Amino acid sequence: MRKVRSPCAAAPLLLGTGSVKLIEWRLNTIRTLWQSSSAATTFSDSHCDRLDDLCVIDDRDLLLPSRNSKTGLHVLDLIGSGSLEPNRSMYNAMLKRCTQFGKLREGRLVHSHILNSKLRDDLVIRNSILFMYARCGSLEEARRVFDEMPSKDMVTWTSMITGYSQNECAQHALALFPQMLRFGSRPNEFTLSSLVKSCGFISSYKDGQQIHACCLKYGFHSNVFVGSSIVDMYARCGYLSEARLAFDKLENKNEVSWNALITGYARKGELEDALALFIRMQREGYKPTEFTYSSLICASSSIGSLEQGKWLHALTIKWGKKLTGYVGNTLLHMYAKSGSIQDARKVFNRLLKIDVVSFNSMLIGYAQHGFGKEAVQQFEEMLRIGIEPNDITFLSVLTACSRAGLLDEGKNYFGLMKKYNIEPKISHYVTIVDLFGRAGLLYQAKSFIEEMPIEPTAAIWGALLGASRMYKNMEIGVYAAEQIFEIEPSYSGTHILLANMYASAGRWKDVAKVRKIMKDSGLKKEPACSWVEIQNSVHVFVANDFANPQNEKVLKMWEKLNHEIKAIGYVPDTSHVLLCVDQQEKEVSIQYHSEKLALAFALLNTSPGSTIRIMKNIRVCADCHSAIKYVSSLVNREIIVRDTNRFHHFRDGSCSCGDYW
Repeated sequence: MRKVRSPCAAAPLLLGTGSVKLIEWRLNTIRTLWQSSSAATTFSDSHCDRLDDLCVIDDRDLLLPSRNSKTGLHVLDLIGSGSLEPNRSMYNAMLKRCTQFGKLREGRLVHSHILNSKLRDDLVIRNSILFMYARCGSLEEARRVFDEMPSKDMVTWTSMITGYSQNECAQHALALFPQMLRFGSRPNEFTLSSLVKSCGFISSYKDGQQIHACCLKYGFHSNVFVGSSIVDMYARCGYLSEARLAFDKLENKNEVSWNALITGYARKGELEDALALFIRMQREGYKPTEFTYSSLICASSSIGSLEQGKWLHALTIKWGKKLTGYVGNTLLHMYAKSGSIQDARKVFNRLLKIDVVSFNSMLIGYAQHGFGKEAVQQFEEMLRIGIEPNDITFLSVLTACSRAGLLDEGKNYFGLMKKYNIEPKISHYVTIVDLFGRAGLLYQAKSFIEEMPIEPTAAIWGALLGASRMYKNMEIGVYAAEQIFEIEPSYSGTHILLANMYASAGRWKDVAKVRKIMKDSGLKKEPACSWVEIQNSVHVFVANDFANPQNEKVLKMWEKLNHEIKAIGYVPDTSHVLLCVDQQEKEVSIQYHSEKLALAFALLNTSPGSTIRIMKNIRVCADCHSAIKYVSSLVNREIIVRDTNRFHHFRDGSCSCGDYW
């Protein structure tokens, strides 16, 4: 309790920092007067007079603005007029309020007032000022206060280190720690936890090990907050075995500890280990949080596991929480990336709050699936309801326009970026080159590259090379390949595309030259593989690999399909076979590609009429693309193939990509 002298009363009054029943009516009067004021920053003269008469201030009224004084705050006016005795408790309460609600302007007013008071050199007060600036994100002011302090204690150092850590200035936080030790200050659990988090943020395994050693030295390694930070740090650095060891040694765990390790496994794509830990977490009585589910759903989407994703979605429904943005956006992304764009749309429509991340996730999904018109409609709806697009939004809608051949819309949206003060990045320029290339405007694409305000990269020339291959323009294709060789000579994809172009033109000597360059440089083509998920089991296939237990049935099924689709018009596309052999041998070489074997296996092991989903680690070849189109018509089923670039929806003999990918 603090004594306050009222200018309208001879006897002092007691001032409490919380509500007191005996004077509750006075606090309500103050608050009513404040709320009834016509402006949030002004009082009438009668209001101010009555506040001075009552002279009772609640915590919630500590930062009420003054009407016409230079101090800016009514409490500071009371101190200036002698009605309120300034002390450490009062200033700390005001600074705490500024910190709690991020009131940086009010915090500066309090700081300025303290500098002219007898408490200006008080260490506790200075620590509160430093902490307030750090938590409000004003690190320059926090560091200025820190440097001007004649004496520092453990709280001082910890506040500055934590401020840097929480504002993503990890290097500054780590640089302060040796100075802290040299000054003789001993770190506590908050110091060490912030330092460990800083190491994880910049993925510095070496620094993390040293801070971990300090945690052991000072006896905080078993602290649940420090221990959880250590687990997270090792996981972020990619050292999951060390993360697991630190986790297992924790005597006391909490949800943060479990989430740190689960997220680590999920980030590395090790869904099986993440799920095993998730199940163990629940068995030991810990409740999953939204971060738990989001991490698992992200891991599921990274490997395209739709069945696991659906199971996790069911668990979130059972969890009983409403579909908020964080989990909802992750679910949306999972469905889109796993090949079910319709389910992604359903999740989008059920989100409680839709933000720019939600729209971006939906736009990315439409782009990956080749649904350009839907993406354009979604983007226009986003602008209509007033959500401002960012660079990812424009990249998504431009990619969708490119893959759907919407030339005019793509050019319009590229120009629209200036309206929102968004500077195009390399990825945006790549989509425009691809947009021109898809339309067959190869020379216009080449001119666009040459007139770009930034230096073109291998990715930009690669888009032009891909378009040249599709339109069999050897002149521009060779030119684009030469540019890529100068920028990124070690990328094997360029050599393969160029070799395919030469093979299509029958220039076998040039094919041999390219292959020799690849051999001499040690460049190798990534082996192709395809996989299907059926009843929670993943079945992987590679070309001409007959190790599957159902090998005989799979081969018979594909040979039967091959015979039937030839009867309805399928002609094997051998134009990209890099072998100078006769046509029959070329056809044999492409007969058992991995996606064909995966398709035959899926037809044998799924119910008639159901959708078939196939994943592939590289781009689907032209012959397999053509064959699957005919198969989709023959078996009257939708076949969805996800390669490195996009999704192909095969239905009734056609593909969503329009035969350009």
